[in-house]
Amino acid sequence: MTDHAAYMRRAIALSRDHMRAGHGGPFGAVVVMDGKIVGEGWNQVTTSNDPTAHAEVVAIRAACKQLGRFDLRGGMLYTSCEPCPMCLSSTYWARIDRVFYANTQADAAAIDFDDAFLYRELALPMDRRSLPCDPLLREEAIGVFEEWRTLPGKVPY
Repeated sequence: MTDHAAYMRRAIALSRDHMRAGHGGPFGAVVVMDGKIVGEGWNQVTTSNDPTAHAEVVAIRAACKQLGRFDLRGGMLYTSCEPCPMCLSSTYWARIDRVFYANTQADAAAIDFDDAFLYRELALPMDRRSLPCDPLLREEAIGVFEEWRTLPGKVPY
């Protein structure tokens, strides 16, 4: 039997402890596999000068390192706040089976961590987003993709 509340309490404790220690924003996360915590993370954006160092991403990276693999099928993510678009995408890429979250997007927005803009942007066609993204040198790059498609011994993911 899984103790979901205990894992969530650990994520919340990580968020509180590292926030109070000045390590970053009030976010914590744990990855659980087979009833064991295999990765822990807390927000480290400001302390590592890495805008991708959100709690969930840090926990996923720690779990992958601990397990020596990039596929976390069978795992569960417990996070102190509903994942932002980047963290949610990372969770999908890691193939995690289930996410449990405590605070909501609205709760985060109320303390100035508002990612509603990102959700709106991602729903728009590329040419209507506020960040200009222009194709360049596809003719040169496509050859690398073609080589990958037929590469013997590649590790698919």
